[in-house]
Amino acid sequence: MSFFKRLFKVGASQAHSVIDKMEDPIKMTEQGIRDLKKDLSGAMTSLAQVKGIIIRTKKEAAKNKNLASDYERKAMLLLQKMENKELDGKEAERMATQALNKKEEKKHEAQRLSNEALSYETKSNDLNSKVNKLKTTITSYENDLITLKARAKTAASTKKINAQLANIDSSSTISMLEKMKAKVEEDESLAQAYGEITEDSTSIDSEIDAVLEDKGTVKASESLMELKKKMGIS
Repeated sequence: MSFFKRLFKVGASQAHSVIDKMEDPIKMTEQGIRDLKKDLSGAMTSLAQVKGIIIRTKKEAAKNKNLASDYERKAMLLLQKMENKELDGKEAERMATQALNKKEEKKHEAQRLSNEALSYETKSNDLNSKVNKLKTTITSYENDLITLKARAKTAASTKKINAQLANIDSSSTISMLEKMKAKVEEDESLAQAYGEITEDSTSIDSEIDAVLEDKGTVKASESLMELKKKMGIS
């Protein structure tokens, strides 16, 4: 019982070294509960046996009590026969005396058996109290085991996550992110520069074409005037 008391003091300020060194406390607890159930089964068998003894003892006590009453009744009948002259006086008294002796024997035996039954009942009540306590203890430990399993599962998951987080090199991750950021900024700047170059080139070409287009228009106008003059068209 002390094992379970120590095992289920979860969260106590000082844990027992035996518990701390356990490889698998859940399996050991399950085995402990199985052992307790075996103890309970044995206790139930013992309790049934004691109750059986009580029943038999009470029956024997009642039987001897009835025999004592019967011997007393027989003694009275013998004396009645003597009184009615149906039986010799000395013979009637002799047999009546023997019947009374038998009565006392059965009476004492009945009393002894009754006392014995009371003794067994005291033991039975004590054993029954322990059986009930053991049942309650097993139920309590089974409920604690359910909680312990849930906590162990949660703790294992948390431990795994924390271990994974602990293995992450934050400094290298930050450095990698900074390099990526610098690379992106460099590419963005380069793209903007190419865009500006393209715009400059387009602007110059447009300006040149506009100038050339104006000159061409002037030349075309002069040629038209010359042709019209040649044809005599004013």
